[in-house]
Amino acid sequence: CVSIVTPFYNEAGMVAIYFARLGEVLRPLSERIEFEFVCVNDGSRDATLRELQDTVPPFGRLVLVDLSRNFGKEAALSAGLDFATGDAVVPMDADLQDPPELVPEMIARWLEGTPVVLAVREDRRSDGWLKRSTSAAFYAVHNRLADTPIPPNAGDFRLIDRAVADVVRALPERQRFMKGLLSWAGFPAATLSYRRPPRASGRTKWNYAKL
Repeated sequence: CVSIVTPFYNEAGMVAIYFARLGEVLRPLSERIEFEFVCVNDGSRDATLRELQDTVPPFGRLVLVDLSRNFGKEAALSAGLDFATGDAVVPMDADLQDPPELVPEMIARWLEGTPVVLAVREDRRSDGWLKRSTSAAFYAVHNRLADTPIPPNAGDFRLIDRAVADVVRALPERQRFMKGLLSWAGFPAATLSYRRPPRASGRTKWNYAKL
């Protein structure tokens, strides 16, 4: 079983698009691999929860986690990991800027024995100059100071084996930086490169202060 874990925050307009796209991409695999879709409603103030409750996934099963308020993406991902039961877990964004088309290749690499498969952006030309600059500065400073480096331009979008998920779940941190924790776990990783597409619908929930 492969668990797709996705936080949703005020993404009512994305729910149907999200499941349609994942259904289209993953359906060829569903005959031999079971899927579960772990959707975490992170305190949405729009109709996201209702849309998720009314959703019938194209295959597999839906696991709906409804948080009491907006705790933020890091906490929502942690909650999703707690409820995911798959032999592998794929965290991804609801806006489809994490392209589902990479998931079949991630699964193929995992079935070959790779416990972590990272999705790494080829470039950041779709970002503005300020975001590119601050991102580059963050990775440079972090990787110079930290004992465990973080691969530049690799986000939360990746496949992790059940063993990796269990290690991260067992960590005591409550204020979490998931990219750092996933790298700290230290399992061998393969990389897939991709170009980040624009959001399929809606607006980003991140501003520079939050970043």
